[in-house]
Amino acid sequence: MDEHEFERHAAAAWKRLLDLFENVDPDDADLEPSGDVVRIDLRGGQRIVLNTQRPTRQLWLAGGQRAWHFSYDTASARWLDDKGHGDELFSVIARLVKDGVGVELPLG
Repeated sequence: MDEHEFERHAAAAWKRLLDLFENVDPDDADLEPSGDVVRIDLRGGQRIVLNTQRPTRQLWLAGGQRAWHFSYDTASARWLDDKGHGDELFSVIARLVKDGVGVELPLG
């Protein structure tokens, strides 16, 4: 994937992430986008961080004392964990939020 394509897919991921939290009470989960990083502060002090890694053309996620590296899979049009465990970016974020504050994100 070239840099332009990565930027397009990363921007779409950022927009989807912001949309997922549009109706979430900021007291439960507060998003702080800043450049290539989105920090999600959960009620109780837990934190989820998503950031772009342009050199590897990946999105990196940390939360719940774990970390993932997601690569865009053009065949499925999804961001998948590069360890081959089948983890999908937005499903992992939804699980972290559900486990952290009991809020279900509308994955559709």
